[in-house]
Amino acid sequence: MHKRFRAFLYTTAASAIACSSAHAQTADNDAAPAGAAAVAVEDIIVTARRGNELLQDVPASITVFTEKALQQSGVTDTQELANLTAGVTIVTSTAEAGDTQVNIRGLNGARDAENNVALVVDGILKTNTAQLNQIQGRLVQAEVLKGPQGAYYGRNAAAGAIVLTTKKPGNALEVWGEGGIGENSLFYGRGSLSGPVTDTLGFVLFGDYKKTDGSYRNTGPDAHSAGATVDRFMGYNIGGRLYAESGPLTLDAKARYGKIDAAGLSFDVAFQLPGFAAALGNPLFNEDVNRRNFSFIGNIRPDNNQKTVEASLRAVYDFGGTTLTGWILYSDVDQDLLADSTSASLNRFASQPSCRATTAALFNAGFVLPSPQFLGPTPEASLFGPFGPTTCDGIQYQVREQKDISAELRLASSGDARFDWSLGAYYLHIDRHTGVAINDDQGAPAQLRLYTPAGSPNPTSLLFDDQFTTNVYAGFGSADYEVSDTLDISAALRFDREERRVDNLVPDVLDPATGQPINPGFALGPIASKKRVYEQLQPKISVAWTPSRQFTLFGNWGIGFKAGGFNQQGSNAVINANFNTPLGSNLKIEDEYRKERSSAFEAGFKLSALDSRFSLEGSAYYTRVTDMQFFEFFTGGFGLLRVVSNIDRVDLKGFEASANFRLVDGWTMFASGNVTDSKIKANATRPDTVGNKSPYTADYTLNLGTQMVAPLRDDLDIVFRADYRITGPTWFSTVQDQDRRTIFDLVFPGLGTANYKLTRRDAFGILNLRAGVQGKGWSLTVFADNALNRENIAEVIPAPEFGGSFVAPGALRTVGVQVGIDF
Repeated sequence: MHKRFRAFLYTTAASAIACSSAHAQTADNDAAPAGAAAVAVEDIIVTARRGNELLQDVPASITVFTEKALQQSGVTDTQELANLTAGVTIVTSTAEAGDTQVNIRGLNGARDAENNVALVVDGILKTNTAQLNQIQGRLVQAEVLKGPQGAYYGRNAAAGAIVLTTKKPGNALEVWGEGGIGENSLFYGRGSLSGPVTDTLGFVLFGDYKKTDGSYRNTGPDAHSAGATVDRFMGYNIGGRLYAESGPLTLDAKARYGKIDAAGLSFDVAFQLPGFAAALGNPLFNEDVNRRNFSFIGNIRPDNNQKTVEASLRAVYDFGGTTLTGWILYSDVDQDLLADSTSASLNRFASQPSCRATTAALFNAGFVLPSPQFLGPTPEASLFGPFGPTTCDGIQYQVREQKDISAELRLASSGDARFDWSLGAYYLHIDRHTGVAINDDQGAPAQLRLYTPAGSPNPTSLLFDDQFTTNVYAGFGSADYEVSDTLDISAALRFDREERRVDNLVPDVLDPATGQPINPGFALGPIASKKRVYEQLQPKISVAWTPSRQFTLFGNWGIGFKAGGFNQQGSNAVINANFNTPLGSNLKIEDEYRKERSSAFEAGFKLSALDSRFSLEGSAYYTRVTDMQFFEFFTGGFGLLRVVSNIDRVDLKGFEASANFRLVDGWTMFASGNVTDSKIKANATRPDTVGNKSPYTADYTLNLGTQMVAPLRDDLDIVFRADYRITGPTWFSTVQDQDRRTIFDLVFPGLGTANYKLTRRDAFGILNLRAGVQGKGWSLTVFADNALNRENIAEVIPAPEFGGSFVAPGALRTVGVQVGIDF
């Protein structure tokens, strides 16, 4: 961005802040901080438990974002919701666009497994993890419900639920839109058109577009991959909705199409080899991930493409006293990823002509690798990390395609009696194709195929390719009894049965580079298809005592469940051949992982005071997780491997609180925080990790913020909002302050033992600012995301037997300006 434009943005922001402060005392009550609303807390209606309830009455911890709060905080997707919610953290798009892991109170959604958070959009449950951070339309309310919700939403709601409500058509034509520009060539726009077609039928059209070059650049010598190729992003969605109400019948039909063209695998490597650091006098062989000076030099331009097609129909019929609700959803999400690979470190392709030629050419040109790597005239005389500038890493190509169709029927009472009930049934069918290939990089353009035969420009060296088929059947019910005007007891129960099958698609051929099968599982014989069934009963019991409209005490207990599943077939053979046999690692990684079960208790309170100007909530919780699913990453001379393992038992306990205070009309301050104490109690996969913290779980989160709306005149306001989020120290692996013998110890005996105490992400804070003016039907806003330009870590993936970690940086500061219309 031009320096004069940046200066203009900063000046505008500073002026708006000053004006907001000057006029705060006379502002009206038009603002709603995230987690609160412009109306009194006790008047907010939520649907997270599948029925309309007052927020104050819900016997659970729930954060609500009203339409006003969503607009004034700039929230459009799950990532932005998570960053404003205590006890919730998120990792998304570090590997690829559809790769999202949400952690709520220590329960994390393991990469390559199922969601641990139910995503519900306009009453319809979406189960594909790739949809979790997609823009779903123009949001008018968002709810984040914490704790196991399996009794209401099934196998993918162990940690909670995210319930989104989008724009419905009104009785008049409405046009809404906002667009902006910013640093790093940021450009975005989103808008909707809605209105009536007839007296009983209305429509909504929605679209969004975003493009950015990202915060980081590839500085390697390859012209094709250099430049803004590290975290670039381009994506758009278009969608439509028809909504009809005719007497007792309501019909809601929706369709959406989306595409993403982005970078992927925005990781750098940090080594954790203290023996090498001491022997060679180079501390970068044992590097703190928080001090990493990121260097992206890969010779392959990463390319991540995603296409989404979905359509749904929801019908509600009111019988007068009971309501029948049914819906059906079709979803098709296809994505692939082309990127540099990790095979250079152990010389998998060292004998290949292209690897030797590019190494010699870069050496002769005087190119210098980032320390502690070094470049010699041959691969054998070099020390390579992954994602390097030579062709010695190979090419990584991944495919993740999922089609699913789901349907539900639910019969419920009207909700206005002392006793309310519901009964229902659910079905889901999933066809999922997942493949990961490592292909020889011979310098020619990559072929976007999982298997390329010997003699092709980039023949396949390692391949995992499987077809997964899943059928889910569930029955559920709930009952709520108002014992008295102040005491309410509710119970819900759901049974899920999940039938899974995996079929190997890899041909039984040899790797031209090594002479071994391209899937190591073939070394033990044919790879047979497998079937498994996973079942779980998921109860939920809640109690609420409301002695007054302003105060509620509540408690609840529930069971959470995530089905087990299959790793890519041949995973166990890779682990045994490359780690267990040569290193004595004794890793218990199988081609199948077990189901996860959690038992969670919560008790808390909700208070509204000072004529609803002040609200305070607090809760304490304890969760015991059995067979927690956890993502592990392995790399070496064989290439790379992604698997899901199980941690036998993890205990999670903590507390959280939130407060909102409207000091005067138009000026609100808000704060929320969470502290989680996590501990691994048993772990047969890696027994020496017992006593460590649960991976991907921040020790604490703290959100602080303020919002002001100050009138300049009758039809013009100045708006200012600040959000500061502190995320506490976080481990990303079960292996923490432990030693591990690595593959380097086979080559350099005595030096190849790694220690991972420097892989914990330190606490960090991110400040987001928004300031501007708004009139009747329009607004102008200057924003600064990560306003202090705080360097931060998005994710750390230790590869314990490799001797290093893959580290993804978080986004740096983006300053921009946004224009909005609404009429």
